[in-house]
Amino acid sequence: MVINCKSLSFATEKGVLIVNQYTRTMKKILIILTAGVLLASCASKKQYVALQQDYTTLQRDYQTAKEQLAENRATIKSLEERLADARKAQEQMKVAYTTLQGSLDKSIAQNAEGNINISKLVDEINASNKFIKQLVEAKDKSDSLNITLTNNLTRSLSKEELKEVDIQVLKGVVYISLADNMLYESGSYKINSRAHETLSKIAKIINDYKDYEVLIEGNTDNVPISRENIRNNWDLAALRASSVVQELQNNYGVDPKRLTAGSRGEYNPIASNDTALGRQRNRRTQIIITPKLDEFLELIDQAPEGE
Repeated sequence: MVINCKSLSFATEKGVLIVNQYTRTMKKILIILTAGVLLASCASKKQYVALQQDYTTLQRDYQTAKEQLAENRATIKSLEERLADARKAQEQMKVAYTTLQGSLDKSIAQNAEGNINISKLVDEINASNKFIKQLVEAKDKSDSLNITLTNNLTRSLSKEELKEVDIQVLKGVVYISLADNMLYESGSYKINSRAHETLSKIAKIINDYKDYEVLIEGNTDNVPISRENIRNNWDLAALRASSVVQELQNNYGVDPKRLTAGSRGEYNPIASNDTALGRQRNRRTQIIITPKLDEFLELIDQAPEGE
């Protein structure tokens, strides 16, 4: 609600003028009444009639002034109420303005802080992108070496050897799977004579790639075995893996620090043990060649920290 203070002032002044007019009218009536009393005894009938008409006119004016005064008083009261409402609204607007100003100041502060956080986030994203690029480059390098290693190994083996050697690259790791009948004497963990040539070719590749770790893993079928110093298939698989490790170390100069012997026993089959062919495939020794994790671990240590 908007109140025009000039209009309110004018209405108030008008009310005051009406009051003054009312006062003057009352004085006139008193004077005339007094004059009437004094002159009644000596005035002529014509004069009396004239005075009576003046009196009637003054009564009418008096009544009009009285009504006008009541109307003006009502107007003044209404204007005063409107003025009070306007003052109240003004106070509410002041409170609202103060609240809005506070919200604006807070928003400006938050915006400034947000700009700082965005800048920090951009720096973190750039650092993360650099780290991811390094990881990708390291992986690409590893993949390239794995492919080269696999190609060199495949070219070095004869067609007959490749029939009993399976070479795969899975998730950055080179798997060389050798059948047990080409490596060991039947039911034994001793290396047979025909295995030496194949192991020598594999050893040469291993020595050419000195940044790789080598795990020799023995696997068997599920047929139980019980011989002197061989309690079960766990023992047989471990002894066979150990025999290959020692062959690579002692006869072909592979650094033993790069070698690990392990056993999976009968619990890592790649075929069903219900058939002779399946059991033959499960009896195998895997030479697992993996890139050293030092480079990746160093990269992980350098990874940017995120909040």
